[in-house]
Amino acid sequence: MLGRGPAYLQQWVRYGSPRVLAERDRRMLANFFGVAEEVLGGEADAAGWRIPRLDVSASAGPGSAVGDEALLGLDSISIETARALGLSRGQAAVIRVAGDSMAPGLLDGDRLLVDQTSRTPDTRGGVYVIRLDGMLMVKRVRRSRLLLVASSDNPSAPPLPHAPIEVIGRAVWQMRRPL
Repeated sequence: MLGRGPAYLQQWVRYGSPRVLAERDRRMLANFFGVAEEVLGGEADAAGWRIPRLDVSASAGPGSAVGDEALLGLDSISIETARALGLSRGQAAVIRVAGDSMAPGLLDGDRLLVDQTSRTPDTRGGVYVIRLDGMLMVKRVRRSRLLLVASSDNPSAPPLPHAPIEVIGRAVWQMRRPL
């Protein structure tokens, strides 16, 4: 991918030589791995953070199985916005909504910015990406005593299976293409 021999990266990883990766190489590696360039020794981007956009859909419907989450690209968010949303660098991702069980608030094709550090719903609840019975879903989740309860916003959506809920992260920002 870089057009360099394997020794180039091995030397950098093991011995720190070269001390700084070439800018083009650093940018390509950061995009490939879905990390900020500063993780690879670059300067912090004053304009914002880069957040991986994953090729994964959280079903707002009956659920979709998850395999490998391929990186589609990187989206940018301003540092001020990231801080206002309470995000930690490297702990957020953008995913796609599939289905209509969370309509009218979330529609098929919407994109969600997911805070992967926020995994503990309270009694008021919120919109979370969860794994339920092996399926990745976006649902409204709240804590009820010691249990997590997931529900759909669309009253015509089928009921959810009774199974343990694994919280992946909280949806903190919704993005929709203009009509």
